[in-house]
Amino acid sequence: MKKTLVSALTTALVVGAASTTFAAANPFSDVPADHWAYDAVSQLAAGGVIEGYGDTSFRGNQNITRYEMAQMIAKAMAKTDVSAADKALIDKLAAEFSDELNNLGVRVSNLERNADMVKWNGKAEYTYKSLRDKDAGKDGVDASKRKNNSDHLLFRLEPSAEVNSNWHVNARLDASTEMDKDKANDENDKVDLKRIWAQGNYGNFQVKLGKFAQIDDDSIFDTTFSGAEVKFGNKVTFTAGAGRQNMDADSDFNKEFGFVKKDGALKDDTTANYQYAGLGYADGKFVGGVDYHHLNADSFNYAVDKGAKANVEDNANIWLAKAAYQFDKTNALNGFYANNTSADDFDNAWSAQYSYKGAEQENKGTWGAWAAYRYLGQNTALFSTFDAILAGQKGWEVGANYAPFKNVVATLRYGNGKDLLNDHDIENLFGRVEVFF
Repeated sequence: MKKTLVSALTTALVVGAASTTFAAANPFSDVPADHWAYDAVSQLAAGGVIEGYGDTSFRGNQNITRYEMAQMIAKAMAKTDVSAADKALIDKLAAEFSDELNNLGVRVSNLERNADMVKWNGKAEYTYKSLRDKDAGKDGVDASKRKNNSDHLLFRLEPSAEVNSNWHVNARLDASTEMDKDKANDENDKVDLKRIWAQGNYGNFQVKLGKFAQIDDDSIFDTTFSGAEVKFGNKVTFTAGAGRQNMDADSDFNKEFGFVKKDGALKDDTTANYQYAGLGYADGKFVGGVDYHHLNADSFNYAVDKGAKANVEDNANIWLAKAAYQFDKTNALNGFYANNTSADDFDNAWSAQYSYKGAEQENKGTWGAWAAYRYLGQNTALFSTFDAILAGQKGWEVGANYAPFKNVVATLRYGNGKDLLNDHDIENLFGRVEVFF
């Protein structure tokens, strides 16, 4: 694995140095028309990365020599303004035609034929948040909490390694800093391994093992857990997972997960036993599903209406139904409803959103806008994914995104509504710029 990683990085970064050593392979032998390289070069030609024979054509209906193929690849290797996906494809072609590239005087140091087995994607992300309690200072709430601003910078790497034709290993590495404080988000100033899992794909069957995102990460479970998941089906799918869910203050948990007295001592149980299952359906313009999540721990401090002392409960049993419909290329609706049957108050969460178009990171100038209403009861929206209306709040959200350059997306969100616990007026601003590579 270590050797493969080094080779992949070297392939991507080190190109140059002439060579006079001829390869054993015949550089003038034909590449069969059914060779995978034809499809790869056609894909790069369609994206303007490879220019074909010089007359902007690619003669895909006839055999070409390995020498001609290498000439095209050499031109592509010299380009720097290519996407991560195109770069991975170029690296794969360079590995296949390394002998011919050497003959052309183009050498990639320590190139291995399996260099394409490890791929790297990632992004740099700047986020600004301004969370405002417009009634702070009333009802005994500290007036200093009227406004809470933050500037957050994130660097993320997401490697994927091919084990064989069925299995891949995937990971996510995050490093972040708080720009307004000029210090790392983590006092230990380290890179965090956020996700790591092995995934096997066998036709209509999929299995995941490790630490990864569960179902409903687009609504109320935007987090990860450690365990296993299996998925069956095509248009109609069944998904089930089980493992352990972190619930401590440093996790993605959006409410206080507390301490209870047990056997005369304070006990901090910050990990829950966790199981989930869901049925999904996707066909054309419609996508929908019904899911169930069960968490068990020593205590959930469920918020109680009117600010009374929190209820202590060992379980969370959450049902969720969701649906999305794409009317055409520009108009879409999506929404969900969830209920925690173990909670007495703030026991439901729901959202309805209309979207118009949407920014596409690979297409400069694309944009989108949306409007939504969200009600996010804090005893159900345990790991809410939303940024303008937060867990424990309800209200309207409007937003827009835009791709000013290829692989750059800017997003703005505005939320206006109420805090569910104290009925205070809230107003939230959210801005983000993402640079993908």
